[in-house]
Amino acid sequence: MDGTKRVLLAAPRGYCAGVDRAVIAVEKALDLYGAPVYVRKQIVHNVHVVSELEKKGAIFVEEVDEVPTGSHIVFSAHGVSPAVVGAAADRGLLAIDATCPLVTKVHREAVRFARDDFEILLIGHEGHEEVEGTAGEAPEHTTLVGSPDEADTIQVRNPEKVVWLSQTTLSVDETMETVRRLRARFPLLQDPPSDDICYATQNRQVAIKKIAEDSDLVIVVGSANSSNSVRLVEVALEYGARAAYRVDFASEVKQEWLDGVVTVGVTSGASVPEELVHELLAALEDAGYGNVEEVKTAEEDLLFSLPKELRKDLAGNKDARGLGGRVTRAE
Repeated sequence: MDGTKRVLLAAPRGYCAGVDRAVIAVEKALDLYGAPVYVRKQIVHNVHVVSELEKKGAIFVEEVDEVPTGSHIVFSAHGVSPAVVGAAADRGLLAIDATCPLVTKVHREAVRFARDDFEILLIGHEGHEEVEGTAGEAPEHTTLVGSPDEADTIQVRNPEKVVWLSQTTLSVDETMETVRRLRARFPLLQDPPSDDICYATQNRQVAIKKIAEDSDLVIVVGSANSSNSVRLVEVALEYGARAAYRVDFASEVKQEWLDGVVTVGVTSGASVPEELVHELLAALEDAGYGNVEEVKTAEEDLLFSLPKELRKDLAGNKDARGLGGRVTRAE
């Protein structure tokens, strides 16, 4: 290394198809129905995105009982339990389900395995909205496993009928270690029909692994409650970065982080708009890191259709021309 300051920019990074779809769903709802449109929880885990949608007229609530009867409510990308769907219906709310289709897939798996009387070992973080939604599909059949260490002590009713499912935004390596430990105790443990950890989470982790060992410092753009963003910091450190930090905004970067640093690795979580990465790159350029090399490990072209409730109303709205039927990438 010649000592020239540089940035290794991970790709893929930023918005995934599920986040793109959810954010656009709120924007389209505001266009169609006018403000306010209510959203249960944060539509995606990013403070900037939430703030921008609030400026446009979205109102974020914790639970559906805070929403006036007859109002439009959007369910976040992380999904909700049947109990929440029922509570919204009981209040006469007009619900738009912006749950990521990859999360919906895990919900359907939970329903099917519970119907067949399997005990579901759900690998995930207690209190995360996605975990609460998935567990809510089959609460009597679901046991949460929060870490590899918990896998060593978890008890099951029938070791011959157990299956593991997972939150979609976990560390791939840590999840596989949890599964390995579970299988050591329960050899008949079944796998989900297909991988539960989403393509975007996996791709961003692969990309940061690629640049971590060459980075004196890794900066991950993403919010503190974004599971996949927090995992990126952990993966960077595990794979050789000398230091790694998470920031919401470029202004949070501390000068001392850059002291003695030649190579900065940069990436962003799956709910982070690209403009925040551009702001970080501009700040790094001002600090002497103007040489940016993008390191690409995968191409992403997945698109999801908008929620069916919106598609129906868009199709019937004569003024909706140009509001779209499919999601476009917001990068």
